[in-house]
Amino acid sequence: MNGAPLPPHWDVAVVGAGILGLAVARELLRRHPRLAVCVLEKERRVAAHQTGHNSGVIHAGVYYPPGSLKARLCVQGAQELYAFCEQHGILHERCGKVIVARDASETSALDELERRGRANGVRGLRRLGPDGLQKLEPHCQGVAALHSPATGIVDFPGVARALAAEFEERGGRVLTGCPVHGVQAAGDRIRLPHADGATSARFAVFCAGLWSDRLAVAAGAPLDPRIVPFRGAYLRLRTERRHLVRSLIYPVPDPRLPFLGVHLTRHVNGEVLIGPTALPAAARDAYRRGTLRAGDLLETLAWPGTRRMLRRWWRTGATELGYALRSSKLVAAAARYVPELRPEDVEPAFAGVRAQALGRNGGLVDDFAFSHTERALHVRNAPSPAATASLAIARIVVGRVEESGDLNA
Repeated sequence: MNGAPLPPHWDVAVVGAGILGLAVARELLRRHPRLAVCVLEKERRVAAHQTGHNSGVIHAGVYYPPGSLKARLCVQGAQELYAFCEQHGILHERCGKVIVARDASETSALDELERRGRANGVRGLRRLGPDGLQKLEPHCQGVAALHSPATGIVDFPGVARALAAEFEERGGRVLTGCPVHGVQAAGDRIRLPHADGATSARFAVFCAGLWSDRLAVAAGAPLDPRIVPFRGAYLRLRTERRHLVRSLIYPVPDPRLPFLGVHLTRHVNGEVLIGPTALPAAARDAYRRGTLRAGDLLETLAWPGTRRMLRRWWRTGATELGYALRSSKLVAAAARYVPELRPEDVEPAFAGVRAQALGRNGGLVDDFAFSHTERALHVRNAPSPAATASLAIARIVVGRVEESGDLNA
């Protein structure tokens, strides 16, 4: 991250200095210490987007279909992430989580989550009744719950900074303020024009998050899937009301959607968050309400999958719009689990933007997804739990880079 001029020629260039891009860069030098590897980041700091705008939860792997990449890499990645945090002194806590069934109609879905969690190898899962739930969360109500003690919280930007520091100690370079605006592959090199000129490499790995589809298409990948940004806003409990939540309280989610619903999460800084909302955004960096970028919005609306998604999920969208427009509705959703919550207990916190891949058919891509182009690998879908799984995903990505044979050219 120093300001020295960046040499024009490298073995591997990684685009994107979020937690995943930095984990990939670190893994490359762990396996191949003689490689010349750089990371190109459009913002002035690492972890500026999804890594730095989330609830900071280390997921245990309960939700994901057994056999999926999410299931396997989340469970592996969580264990590695805890070890990394302990090694580097990064603030984290195994605080545990309860997934709460409000009534008997949700217990069968809770059964399925328990089945998935056990099949995925999640450690320590146990079923709770109302009394067991209240021992863990005295202010929470439900007819049953699934307790995941392996779930935790962490400072994800701190993890990203530690990854960047270790990468640079191994001889890598992170160049910030360097947006890549093109991809040109020819012969035995790939050229990446950017704000400071151009970088040439034998191979490129794109971990570009909210802009991953644009760079993939520029490199020759198919349009499908398209990134549709979803804005998620959070509220925080006022300091005097934080005692209402000891750890993490989650609802039983709709299994048809890759979102987990309105939940209550304690952060490593002591704050308790309520949220997030989940509404398609008018900009890929819509951290402020009302932010609109015409190009982003037109891309989203022109994508056939968007119209199909909206037709299918308009009722859910209407609910989410209500949450976004009136904080009292968001509080009411959380109060289904913590009845003592009142609108006056909260204040605005922050918003994040999720890079969600959406297929042409209107389906929300529910697993990590990759594509290959000439001398490049693209991470096309890496929403939650990608931060939890980042170290494990990095091994998969680097393995695919090695299989390409381009590092030996």
